[in-house]
Amino acid sequence: MSTINVPLREMLELIKFPVISDKATRLLETNKYTFLVDPKANKKVIKSAIDLFDVIVEKVNTLHLPSKNRTVGRFIGSRPNYKKAVISLADNDRINLFPDN
Repeated sequence: MSTINVPLREMLELIKFPVISDKATRLLETNKYTFLVDPKANKKVIKSAIDLFDVIVEKVNTLHLPSKNRTVGRFIGSRPNYKKAVISLADNDRINLFPDN
């Protein structure tokens, strides 16, 4: 496994949050997890950031989300740019997205 020279704090900030949508929850059944990540992150850095969960990452697929216009009252703007990453894990690995607290 190759090491990436990115500080731990920056690696933790690369992954914004998991995506909870209909398609993303269907992908959980096939052991694929969807996260919104920093737009500047590449696949190698995303893989090393997911390795912090002590799982084996088999594949990382990324895509840039199109920017959408957003209206708040009479003001029109656009949503921030994000990148979506779909991470395929090994069959015996899991990430607990919904802790039992």
